[in-house]
Amino acid sequence: MKNLTNEELLENMADDLYDGMAQQVADATQEALDRGISPGEILNNGLVAGMSVVGDDFRDGVLFVPEVLMAAKAMKAAMVLLEPLLVNTGTARTGTFVIGTVKGDIHDIGKNLVAMMLEGAGFRVINLGINIDAARFTAAVQEHEADILGMSAMLTTTMPYMRTVIEALGEEGLRDKVKVMIGGAPVNEAWAEEIGADAYGLDSATGVDIAKKLMAMKSKE
Repeated sequence: MKNLTNEELLENMADDLYDGMAQQVADATQEALDRGISPGEILNNGLVAGMSVVGDDFRDGVLFVPEVLMAAKAMKAAMVLLEPLLVNTGTARTGTFVIGTVKGDIHDIGKNLVAMMLEGAGFRVINLGINIDAARFTAAVQEHEADILGMSAMLTTTMPYMRTVIEALGEEGLRDKVKVMIGGAPVNEAWAEEIGADAYGLDSATGVDIAKKLMAMKSKE
């Protein structure tokens, strides 16, 4: 590792992340920091570069959930080192994404996978967990100045609560400040349109692309 150029070090980091090699990714991150490579460059050219390929291959059926989870674990190992430095240096992230499963629903595997993929794409993710009511969603959006709010529902009985949250955002004067993205097995494009959401994410692989498009829309407003 010591003999590699900075560019080679970051390329190796991306490759090791793809392979889910958490310790190697953490070691490479520390080596990069010791060399004076900026946290932002490590994030974008090492970690995000690797997770981008993971996302593409997951979408195309080359990788499956276990491999994605291993890559996400490797990403987290590096972020333990990078996150405090990114905050202190004010390094810009892709955006801030608040995500949670709506009230009455306790499914979280898919939602957590989306959160991991978003982190891998450089988003700052606030994962609220499961069974989240409208007050907690709106409070988190306000507290973290979220760019996007993501809601998940896996039951037809909890789907309607997504509308409740969107209405609460309006009542709190937050609706125009945040994009709303929804997902989950019973949810579809028509439902997103009906309740006034900005986007529907079919799965974690496409969710990142949609989130980036929503950020591009926000930047033009």
